[in-house]
Amino acid sequence: MASTMIPYTVNIKLAARTLTGTLNLQNKTAVDWGWQGLIAQGCHSSILIIDPKTAQTIQVLERHKASVVKVKWSRENYHHSLSSPYSLRLASADAAGKIIVWDVVSGMAHCEIQEHTKPIQDMDWLWTQDASLDLLLAVHPPNYIVLWNGDTGTKLWKKSYAENILSFSFDLFEPSNLALLTSEGIVFITDFSHSKPPGSGGKKVYIASPHSSPAHSKPAAAQPTGAKKALNKVKVLITNEKPTAEAVTLNDCLQLSYLPSKRNHMLLLYPREILILDLELSQTVGVVAIERSGVPFIQVIPCAQRDALYCLHENGCITLRVCRSTTPSPNETVIDPEQNVQELVYDLRSQCDAIRVTKTVRPYRVVICPVNENNAALIVSDGRVMLWELKAHASKSSSGLSSGLPPLYSPVNFCGTPLLQNQKCIPDLSLNTMIGHSLISGVDSPRPLAGQQEVHLKFLLTGLLSGLPLPPFSLRMCPPLTTKNINHYQPLLAVGTSNGSVLVYNLTSGLLHKELSVHSCEVRGIEWVSLTSFLSFATSVPNNLGLVRNELQHVDLRTGRCFAFRGERGNDEPAIEMIKVSHLKQYLVVVFRDKPLELWDVRTGTLLREMAKNFPTVTALEWSPSHNLKSLKKKQLAAREAMARQTTLADAEQSSVESSVISLLQDAESKSEMSQGISAREHFVFTDTDGQVYHITVEGNTVKDGARIPPDGSMGSIACITWKGDTLVLGDVDGNLNFWDLKARLSRAVPTHRGWVKKIRFAPGKGNQKLLVMYTDGAEVWDTKEVQMVSSIRVGRNVNYRILDIDWCTSDKVVLASDDGCVRVLEMAMKSASYRMDEQDLTDPVWCPYLLLPRAALTLKAFLLLQPWSDTLTMDITHVDYKEKDEIKGLIQEQLNSLSNDIKSVLQDPNLNLLQRCLLVSRLFGDESDLQFWTVAAHYVQSFAQSCQPSGSRFQLERVRLQEVKRSSYEHTKKCADQLLLLGQVSYYILLVFSKLFAGLHLCLLEGVQLLCLIDKAADACRYLQTYGEWNRAAWLAKVRLSPAESSDVLKRWAEHLCSPQVNQKSKAILVLLSLGCFHKVGEMLHSMRYFDRAALFIEACLKYGVMETNDDINILLMHIPLIGAAFVDYAKLLRSIGLQQGAVLWASRAGEAGKELLDELCQTESMGLEPSPTEEEVDNSLGNVE
Repeated sequence: MASTMIPYTVNIKLAARTLTGTLNLQNKTAVDWGWQGLIAQGCHSSILIIDPKTAQTIQVLERHKASVVKVKWSRENYHHSLSSPYSLRLASADAAGKIIVWDVVSGMAHCEIQEHTKPIQDMDWLWTQDASLDLLLAVHPPNYIVLWNGDTGTKLWKKSYAENILSFSFDLFEPSNLALLTSEGIVFITDFSHSKPPGSGGKKVYIASPHSSPAHSKPAAAQPTGAKKALNKVKVLITNEKPTAEAVTLNDCLQLSYLPSKRNHMLLLYPREILILDLELSQTVGVVAIERSGVPFIQVIPCAQRDALYCLHENGCITLRVCRSTTPSPNETVIDPEQNVQELVYDLRSQCDAIRVTKTVRPYRVVICPVNENNAALIVSDGRVMLWELKAHASKSSSGLSSGLPPLYSPVNFCGTPLLQNQKCIPDLSLNTMIGHSLISGVDSPRPLAGQQEVHLKFLLTGLLSGLPLPPFSLRMCPPLTTKNINHYQPLLAVGTSNGSVLVYNLTSGLLHKELSVHSCEVRGIEWVSLTSFLSFATSVPNNLGLVRNELQHVDLRTGRCFAFRGERGNDEPAIEMIKVSHLKQYLVVVFRDKPLELWDVRTGTLLREMAKNFPTVTALEWSPSHNLKSLKKKQLAAREAMARQTTLADAEQSSVESSVISLLQDAESKSEMSQGISAREHFVFTDTDGQVYHITVEGNTVKDGARIPPDGSMGSIACITWKGDTLVLGDVDGNLNFWDLKARLSRAVPTHRGWVKKIRFAPGKGNQKLLVMYTDGAEVWDTKEVQMVSSIRVGRNVNYRILDIDWCTSDKVVLASDDGCVRVLEMAMKSASYRMDEQDLTDPVWCPYLLLPRAALTLKAFLLLQPWSDTLTMDITHVDYKEKDEIKGLIQEQLNSLSNDIKSVLQDPNLNLLQRCLLVSRLFGDESDLQFWTVAAHYVQSFAQSCQPSGSRFQLERVRLQEVKRSSYEHTKKCADQLLLLGQVSYYILLVFSKLFAGLHLCLLEGVQLLCLIDKAADACRYLQTYGEWNRAAWLAKVRLSPAESSDVLKRWAEHLCSPQVNQKSKAILVLLSLGCFHKVGEMLHSMRYFDRAALFIEACLKYGVMETNDDINILLMHIPLIGAAFVDYAKLLRSIGLQQGAVLWASRAGEAGKELLDELCQTESMGLEPSPTEEEVDNSLGNVE
């Protein structure tokens, strides 16, 4: 084996992947940050999946043929179990109207949807009901909204509207409300349902200037000045009449969105202002205006955890604005309401650095982490993703007052519960752990509570992903892996770019290894001279004489040292066409356009030969893989042995032949002992314009002309040559390939009918005779042994990009550079670059439980939630009795290891109570359903434990007072009067009624309710509202007017309605019951819905807080015992099914009599040393029988 010519090549395992670059304009809105913790981003027709914590691209999805225009992660607002596991599901839509739903972990398309062929304007997953998690609403141009089943691709219903629909927004407080932003105005839909299309065309409204409305005409005497004047200019109101040409229309409205932090509020984004609308009053109650010299808005994202806005500006700056209500108090004297009210004010609290904006570099979109709302990702048109994190810094001095802004304070709670004295916490865990609720001046005391600190917010750049620059690219893979370099080999790909830099990527991880600024103009070609150094050349734009500046640079990757290989040469000469390094990396040929070639010694950097002027014009050139290095080494070895004998033999016995060999060897060894010790003989072949093949031999500084082979009549002008072993392949400008078998002295011409053969390369590896061919319209892989094509890609047929350069990166994977700015590593079949994420070899471990198998993800969650079998919580899965394969255990441990030290220390803190732990783990998992439940549960369990129920009437009064100051017409006055009357403010109501003359009275639902409230029959009014389906209104009235007992009855009826099959919002009903303190009923519902883990942990929390007593009243005890037993037993069965035996034993033992049978089974299994491994079906059936 040692005598073989080519070293045996080992194939290194590389994942198929795509290195992406600049975005196109259609990708502008194609980005989404999911509850799963990952960012999806469209880049041309591909979709990148980015982990923002480690700033790594962990998946690229490729199936779209057109540019991706929208991406949306599915919501996680469902209870997760073995039948409904944690999964990464994404919907993407392209400019040709196709929607693809992906299984992101496998990289496979789950289903494809096509209705029309125009770009999808907007889409989102429905989240509001418990029956189906697969419903996807999409806007198909010009004016259709279609509801799809994202699991099967089935169209459920379709509805058309009169105007072109630009986007939509759901009301998070009332899922039947949907607002459509159209080309002419807004369409409000109030009867949205998944079961049938909206019945009417919706309520169409327009945005008009207040001065164009007759109801808004005022005397000119009291005209405001200064800032108040500027504020009034942008005040708008919603009208049903189409505005005149002079009025402000929606044409320049960039965005419409319901506020997730305020009921019945909406924001409208314009380039220079954000308007906050109160939809009950149909008027602006807040304005964020930019000064004349300020930078216009592009986008705004309203937060849910606090009333705050993330704003993106045209210079790439992200600003955070936090709401401060400045409603005057009831005791203040208001002389001119229009002038004194400052409405809702959003104070600028933090901003990040801007980017350098050019013609090709512009900010596109910002996305916010929906789980924590304190991380932002800025998408830039050049492919960069800038990851910003909002940090809270404690401030000792009250510097906020000096800036004119009231201070922000940290909250007293951590994960829903007040902090103990020595308890560990993470202040920057989420937005609501960083800042408390905004203070309302005139109502709340500006003094902080005990334990609160004044905080300042700052943006910190925590990660940066940079893409490839604009194409074209030049590719070259480093020399292949061999048995000799296996210990230090790195699969490095050099990418020459249009701006003169060379990017070196490590293809194991797909990460940028080095970025080297080498040239001042476009890189034309790269050749490696070792595993850590390469030569690259670039040519400037030709002058009037057609001459250019050539740059040929030698780059050492280890040091970054870069020097001009040809010295002072290069100015005003014909352009370099190609460079070719010999097989042993000894020699370099430089081929010019209209000038004879140069031959260089790579090791010494010396010019060996500059060919004569009559030298033929070279069209293609390739070095031979054959050389005489091994025979030279044998001679060298023999000579060394002879030198060894020379010390023992007499001079007379020494032959003259041996002495001559020794003298030659001594001359050779006097040179550098590194690479210049010996110069092996190497060969290259080239063709001229007539197709004649020349053979040249190079040895040391000797260059010899060899045989010439006349042109083949069947071939056109030769464009490229490649040579491996005994096979030589030539490609011509007409699309013909000529295969030469040098051993058998045979040639075979094959027409490909693909046009100009641009480049051909043999695959690495001994005996691997695969050939990669690049054409103008695509590429092919050929088997040169069988002389047949293996695979092919063609522009317009199976890809929509043009190929710019090709190479092999291993013996079975190719790398292609394309004009969409991407570099793709593909299997030899040249199909999709998507891959299985769980098989990735990532540089940094990624925390993402969604990558685990369903059973393993649930085990990890249970492991973090509670370890009641131990006094101290461990972060090592091997420390517990967990019956599972070592491979699965290893994957779970990798996830545990990837948690930050801060998170680990908080989880292991004995002071972290159960409610806090449940909230923290749901936040870590991005479990929307869990997070919502535990946030509400933590609040009300503590409230009822302290016997204080919160009241919402004060906020409602403040809101109505603001509306009353803002009223501008009879309709608005009437609405304010209605609200005040229902709130019991009769004196205010009478004043308002007599301030305007009623145009006419007609009895309606609301007026009937008013009359009942006037005679103190608010409970009847609530029943009246519920009868007519006004459930939200009835709940509002009950909370502000009724006694706790009466209010409870009304809300319980609402909960029953939410549980009905036609509504099917049991999760929402549970939240209503939590607010009433019906904790036993909540536990029953959770158990009946098969939410066994949540039911058991909630009951345990209630018992710890004493809100579900089991020892005081014997009747209460008898009522609770069956529920507690059933919940604990089912949770024990669940823990057994996922392999946590110790946890199952403990919960079964706590279930009392109900758990006795299970406990015996568990103990018996443990004593016998058996490993129960039920299937998912068995687990599901066994749990189902419990009911």
